[in-house]
Amino acid sequence: MHRLYETDEISVFWNSDKCRHAKMCVTGCPEAFEFGRRPWIDLSRDEPSRIWQAISRCPSGALGITYNHSVQVKLDETGSRSVAILDGKEIGECDYEDEGDRCVIYHTHVLPEYGGKGIAKRLVYKVIEAAERRKKTLAPTCSYAIKVLEE
Repeated sequence: MHRLYETDEISVFWNSDKCRHAKMCVTGCPEAFEFGRRPWIDLSRDEPSRIWQAISRCPSGALGITYNHSVQVKLDETGSRSVAILDGKEIGECDYEDEGDRCVIYHTHVLPEYGGKGIAKRLVYKVIEAAERRKKTLAPTCSYAIKVLEE
């Protein structure tokens, strides 16, 4: 299971398949990470710098974090894509097709001048999370989406 937790400032990625519950996140930032709470990650409960420090100690790599750089990422289900927007301008997208019980992610693109900021990963996670919530099997053909799922 993949989950994306976001505030205006940061995005946190969680891959439950990799999580080994070393509890480094919980001990490092108990306000934001609490196993008994649903959802167990609440980014509003602590400062981004403390959350970043706790995630940097995750030994399994199940948690990742990036700053958002004022970029919004939204799911556009009618357009079968997630889209990244900065100052009203589309700067990236992740396209998919619903094929019955499968979700095929076939294209991810971010304008080159915005590369290296975690935007593509946020785009892919939006689609993955939506597919998982609708109980669809993921079948990526996009090389970047395959890489994100293998992380």
